[in-house]
Amino acid sequence: MEIGISTFVETTPDVKTGALKSHAERLAEVVEEMELADRVGLDVYGIGEHHRQDYAASSPAVLLAAGAARTKRIRLTSAVTVLSSDDPVRVYQDFATVDGISGGRAEIMAGRGSFIESFPLFGYDLADYDELFEEKLELLLQICRGGKINWSGKHRPAINGLEIYPRAVQKPLPVWIGSGGNAESVIRAGVLGLPLVLAIIGGSPFRFAPLVKLYKQAAAQAGFDPAKLPVASHSHGFVAAEEKEAADKFFPSTQAAMNVIGRERGWPHYDRAAYDYARSPEGALYVGDPETVARKIIALRKEVGITRFFLHLPLGTMFHEEVMTAIELLGTKVAPIVREEIARWEAEEKAD
Repeated sequence: MEIGISTFVETTPDVKTGALKSHAERLAEVVEEMELADRVGLDVYGIGEHHRQDYAASSPAVLLAAGAARTKRIRLTSAVTVLSSDDPVRVYQDFATVDGISGGRAEIMAGRGSFIESFPLFGYDLADYDELFEEKLELLLQICRGGKINWSGKHRPAINGLEIYPRAVQKPLPVWIGSGGNAESVIRAGVLGLPLVLAIIGGSPFRFAPLVKLYKQAAAQAGFDPAKLPVASHSHGFVAAEEKEAADKFFPSTQAAMNVIGRERGWPHYDRAAYDYARSPEGALYVGDPETVARKIIALRKEVGITRFFLHLPLGTMFHEEVMTAIELLGTKVAPIVREEIARWEAEEKAD
């Protein structure tokens, strides 16, 4: 069971003071967060791609490369790379570079993107949303396999007999498929035999169990061994020494962030009642003391089949010191509980 952090490197005004960090300040903080995550034994750190004022990371690979030079063992991934509006050649080259700097610890998490700002920015038509992703994913996977590339498509100039450099340390460079819970996307990942990441940010996490089953079935029908395909989840959360402290500290920025996005997407107003329900055992927020957060992760593993868990932190803007404390607790307190319990549970299953 792998446990890590994902972040969108948000730069929204502080809810209490109105202070606004510069993009440069937040980027520097994230490098420190990657260092700490590595030091406390977390397995993976993911950075999302956005192209708007309230997010600082438009190029996850550049930021991950900075972290790669200052970490030793943690895996480094995008979360996600908006492949539909990017060039697969450059995506591969960027992450092969991170892979080289890190000694083979880079991954690509490819997705269609739930934010659409990159499409007009790079001259793509949203009417081609699905077609762009399928075509570019095909090219990216061919590049990852290596050798001379012979490829042609509708949305990018053809490549005739060219090789792509630098080559990654890992052969092939891992590519995961990010999904918000769409059946079509999980089937696509299964048919291609690619690892799957589910964004579980609302409702009951357990409702994703049928999607994992669907993914495994698609993989088996395509000739892949489902047991060898990892499934990850990405969920918002926060860890503090005490349950009430965690809940009270994480709520203000979470409410502000959810209501900004909610106004854009037509969601209902996010209030404390909705937040407290999401913190319950049935909800998708992983907020609390280490024991509480660990138990929710263990339940997700047992009920849904998740083998990698990303705690998305922070949501909105929080004090850097609070984020660092949460990362430390996740690595030193939460992860050991989860790993010990999962190991015990799997040993019992084998014995039966």
